[in-house]
Amino acid sequence: MATSSVGILPSHAAPPAQEASRTHRAPSADETRAAKAQGEPSLRQQQNVQILQASMDVSIQSGDSSLALLYRTAIDRINELLGPELGPNAIGNASSQDNSPEGTAGRILALSTALYDAYAARHPGKDAGTVARDFVALIRGGFETGFNEARDILSGLGVLGEGSPVASGIQKTYELVMKGYDDFLASRLAPAAETAPQGAAAPPAAGA
Repeated sequence: MATSSVGILPSHAAPPAQEASRTHRAPSADETRAAKAQGEPSLRQQQNVQILQASMDVSIQSGDSSLALLYRTAIDRINELLGPELGPNAIGNASSQDNSPEGTAGRILALSTALYDAYAARHPGKDAGTVARDFVALIRGGFETGFNEARDILSGLGVLGEGSPVASGIQKTYELVMKGYDDFLASRLAPAAETAPQGAAAPPAAGA
């Protein structure tokens, strides 16, 4: 008969709700440890998260915050390159509200070049001109690395399009810092040039 085709559930069968609760039981201790180990970020991952967090703080509507990000990445990378010579965090965590291109470039230049004397003291046997060139090459390389990192983050945020004030702001900062390093190096090389032996007198002009 039609009614007899429907079987009767055994009395010992668990209700559907009870079966569902079994499938959602709490994970074992081993499973918890494995999940925790999987979720623990490496040091490099933590640094990437910090950079990404910094990028989230950048205001798309204003170039000021983008220059704060540029300043942070530049100082961090200069610190990394100076670390073997002058120890970790050679440049302190200075801060300022002036995030204009001029203000940002000025702080980067002031804080990085201020370490020249400490760097030179570690190389007493080297020619002064060589020491100056090596030092500027070091801090210039750190700045360029930090600048490129900041530019990549800002590019990912889509704020470096044509005519963007953010793009023009970070480019102007780059140019100011590079010129500042050139000027600093020239000022250090000038005293050496003044003490060098004078060359022979220039010949008189023709027809004199």
